[in-house]
Amino acid sequence: MKEKKDAKRENPEATALVPKVTGIGGIFFFSEDTQKTKDWYSENLGLQTNQWGSSIEFRNAHRPQEINYLQWSPFEKDSTYFSPSKKEFMINYRVQNIEGLVDKLKSNNVTILDAIQTFEYGKFVHIMDHEGNKIELWEPVDSVFTKMGGKTTK
Repeated sequence: MKEKKDAKRENPEATALVPKVTGIGGIFFFSEDTQKTKDWYSENLGLQTNQWGSSIEFRNAHRPQEINYLQWSPFEKDSTYFSPSKKEFMINYRVQNIEGLVDKLKSNNVTILDAIQTFEYGKFVHIMDHEGNKIELWEPVDSVFTKMGGKTTK
């Protein structure tokens, strides 16, 4: 068992195909006044805000030269983006091999809410957990955000 674990550590490309969560991609929550919320967090906690909230930079543990991003976003109270969940928040998880992960989730009878959508900045799909929380899965292309530039929280 130890040999397999060490082999994976030496070859991160081999583990890149394993369908799994690799981190948090975003924290989304309802707000009574999104602009006021962004302003408060900017003024009091130093978040650099943009039209969506704040893009928070961090480094990839396996590729420290690579900048990764977590999106912090307040949503209008009447948004339906979290539906069918009744919760006031949604977590976005960064994943690798989103297609393989969706196959695994289907085999485990997890509710898949939509088809995988592909954008320049990554692939997305939404699922429901066993307690009715909508979850957004994101296989990111962080280099697109880096090329876009703009203010980020560091």
